Amino acid sequence: MRSQASVEIERPIEEVFRLTTERVPEWSSIVAEDELLEVQPDGVGTTIRCVTIERGQRMEFDGIVTRHDEPYAHSVHLVGAAFDIDVDYLFERTDVGTQVTQIATVHGKGMFRVLFKVMGWFMSKGGHESAAKELRRLKDFCEGRPL
Repeated sequence: MRSQASVEIERPIEEVFRLTTERVPEWSSIVAEDELLEVQPDGVGTTIRCVTIERGQRMEFDGIVTRHDEPYAHSVHLVGAAFDIDVDYLFERTDVGTQVTQIATVHGKGMFRVLFKVMGWFMSKGGHESAAKELRRLKDFCEGRPL
C-alpha cells in the first residue's frame, strides 16, 4: 500500500529539512517517540527506534536511515511486527519556501498482507488522508517557529 502527499511550507529548505527529520514527535500526531540508537557520520545507516500510537494502538518499529541527502531527501525503513514501512521525504526549494513530499509504502506481514490486498483501495485512500494531515501539522509546526 502506497500513499503520497505534499505541502508547501514558508520556510527555508535547510530549516524545514532539519525540523522534519530531527523533531518528528513534536509535529507528528502519530509518532510518540523517535530515539536515535546509533548515529552514522553521513546519516545513512543511522538506526532508530520509533513508537507510534494510532487509534489507541501502540506499535514499535526498528528503523534505519536508507537515504540522507541534506537538505533534499531523507528516507527511513521501519520494521514492525505487523508491517514494515518505507518513508521518503523529498524537499524542494520554491519561490515562497519549501515543498515537502512524503511517500510512504507499507508492506504487510502475515495476515496484514492479505488484508492490504483485500482492502487496498480503501486503506490507500485513508493513507493519503493521514499523510496529508501529518504534513499540515508539519507546516503549522515549521511556520510557527521564529526565524
